[in-house]
Amino acid sequence: MTGVDLIIFGASGDLSARKLFPALFQLDRAELLPDDLRITAIARDKVAVDVFLDGLRLRMGHYMGGEAPTDSEWRHYSRHFQYVGADFSDGKNYGAVRETLDDTRISLFYLATPPSLFAPICNNLAEQTCLTGDCRIVLEKPIGECLDSSKEVNETLAKYFSERSIYRIDHYLGKETVQNLLALRFANRFINSQWDANCIDHVQISVGEVVGIEGRWSYYDRVGQLRDMVQNHLMQLLCLVAMEPPNSLEAESIRDEKVKIVKALRRIDVNTVSECVVKGQYTQGWAAGAAVPGYLDEAGCEQPQSDTETFIAIKAHVDNWRWAGVPFYLRTGKRVPEKVTEIIIQYKELPHNIFGDGTNIPNKLIIRLQPREGIELTMASKRQTLREKFSLQNHTLDLDFREAADMQRIPDAYERLFLDAINGDQSLFVGREEIEESWRWCDELIAACGQQNIASKPYHAGSWGPSTAELLIEKDGRSWHV
Repeated sequence: MTGVDLIIFGASGDLSARKLFPALFQLDRAELLPDDLRITAIARDKVAVDVFLDGLRLRMGHYMGGEAPTDSEWRHYSRHFQYVGADFSDGKNYGAVRETLDDTRISLFYLATPPSLFAPICNNLAEQTCLTGDCRIVLEKPIGECLDSSKEVNETLAKYFSERSIYRIDHYLGKETVQNLLALRFANRFINSQWDANCIDHVQISVGEVVGIEGRWSYYDRVGQLRDMVQNHLMQLLCLVAMEPPNSLEAESIRDEKVKIVKALRRIDVNTVSECVVKGQYTQGWAAGAAVPGYLDEAGCEQPQSDTETFIAIKAHVDNWRWAGVPFYLRTGKRVPEKVTEIIIQYKELPHNIFGDGTNIPNKLIIRLQPREGIELTMASKRQTLREKFSLQNHTLDLDFREAADMQRIPDAYERLFLDAINGDQSLFVGREEIEESWRWCDELIAACGQQNIASKPYHAGSWGPSTAELLIEKDGRSWHV
């Protein structure tokens, strides 16, 4: 394999210390990083590489806890590093970047920066002849804040990189449990044969965060939970649940099937938005046993009358043969009772109950992405008793991924994504058409909310959103799993 130079812009940022460099370290610890990989960390501070590494080790240790590197592991890991202090917006600083590159090796540029810097960085890399060899680029979400802005970002990328060289990250796709969803669906005949409207009553996808906005008020108030979570994370999960079997695990095959699902999503317009969408905004309450402020009381609040949603619930439909009539209930929010990401596949009741006690226990498949990654299947079984001949009860088959794999830890999503980017595998990265079709759907929903004055309803921190979110699903005779 050709040698790889990994160039990380934004190396002193929180994402780098919390996710990127720990993921690379874990790959090095597992002996999965190429021995000749060179990591160029780029940040604004003009310091020596040793000073940068000393600070990085302290910050990584804060997030990694008991998994922090030992002295010998750190020496082995840090040998990959070099450091460049540069102002990303000033092209004059890119001469130092150019000096670190080798046209005989692959250059993998990772932009762990605000989206506003994507275009300046790409333009400066091109102007300073940093893109002359085999070059790839990795970008964090968000790719724009609407359809038009996402197109602008993608057009900028297309000036300098072919689509096969662009790696757009949605880190949910790097999670082991999300990848296991593909295995669950397409490697098990008994699951695959019952994965449609004939057997499934509805699907729930819930992503909950105990934390609030964590000091990002000015950014978050501009985007809200729909743009921050639904357009990317929940949309990807919905696509993986609903997509048809791809021809292969090649990137194009998987992306083609996901795009079909986004295009089949029923548009939520001014006529349907009031029945299909609930928005909420947290007020003061409790989280993890401590009192917490409301959204409008958070530090940095600039708009005391802001209606930005911190919670949203959506009833969606995929209008195709497989899913006709099956509702997909999506919800995501901040300051909810627990940190959870899960997919619920609720099967239909049997058409006839022969047991005569009125009990009809439909099967439910629970796919847990966090916490305690795994899969549960609830099913009916006979109660062990002589008092009743056939009395049914719920039993749960529980596959805990960590216990099943006999692992101390489940690899972080970024470990898989880094490994795939280094090896040139795009199958777990998001394509341009996916992103733009997703924004097209979300933009229409956002516009409909504005036209119909769908306001964010208050909910106490520590609760699962406003009561109307419960009504969204209960009016259909169903209920949220948690």
